[in-house]
Amino acid sequence: MSANSEVVPTLHPGAALRKEIQSGQFVAPFIGIFDAFSATVASQHSTNLFYSGFGFAASHYGLPDLGYIAWSDMVQAAWRIRQILPEHKLLVDIDDGYVDASVACHVSTQLERMGVAMIMLEDQKRPRRCGHFDGKILLPLEEYMEKLEMVLAQRTDLCVLARTDAVGEEIYRRVERISMTDADVILVDGIRSIETLREVRKITDKPLLFNQIAGGKSPRVALSELMEAGATLVLYSTPCLFAAQTAMNDSLSAIFSNDGRLPDTAYGHSVGVTECSTLLQKNMDLHLPEGNTVKLKRA
Repeated sequence: MSANSEVVPTLHPGAALRKEIQSGQFVAPFIGIFDAFSATVASQHSTNLFYSGFGFAASHYGLPDLGYIAWSDMVQAAWRIRQILPEHKLLVDIDDGYVDASVACHVSTQLERMGVAMIMLEDQKRPRRCGHFDGKILLPLEEYMEKLEMVLAQRTDLCVLARTDAVGEEIYRRVERISMTDADVILVDGIRSIETLREVRKITDKPLLFNQIAGGKSPRVALSELMEAGATLVLYSTPCLFAAQTAMNDSLSAIFSNDGRLPDTAYGHSVGVTECSTLLQKNMDLHLPEGNTVKLKRA
């Protein structure tokens, strides 16, 4: 580097995402991932990734999304994604902020410092659950607003997605109140019709995110329909997790229905060791000095 070279500061992923959102253009979809491998696969399809609480609870604990996640586990998991995919923007689900407002602030600060682009903070009360499950209980609005305001006050670049799990007329009361804050994006989770999204669009100028989950409460909607209804962002919460469950079941069933014979990778019915290693090689090369590489040889 010459003495006259100017070092251009790198924009924090949160600031970069905020700039993209504020442009008014439809943001690239967030794809829900559940570990480092699923993130590696999903990274080939979108620049935006979502660390799903549903997916993390399933992959890390083998449990449903009913409030079992420890904040330290989620922070460590997000760190692993940031190490292998630093050019991608990561949205992290922090549930209700792990109950206490001070914990929510502590967690969001750690995530911002490692380069997470955005967090999702919901208004559920414990015992919490997936937004597409029945039996959700909401925090009193002012209690949620106090927590949200504290997180917003201490962030610098981190984007904050304020999520409400309200139903009926309570949706509109909460969206109006959240709209008075500096939250970057609003999500009404588990809504049952695209018409509700259109009604929400009428009462707020905030960017709206629509969450789609297979078999969930919300309808299956095309991106063009979401744009027409006023959404700026879309989230696919669990496609990788559900696809993995389906594929693993199908693959193992095929093996044991064929006298234990593995599938023939030559005909594209399944990836093999070479294809999988090639995918992972990119993550390894990221941590090696420029120009160096370690090739994984086929056995």
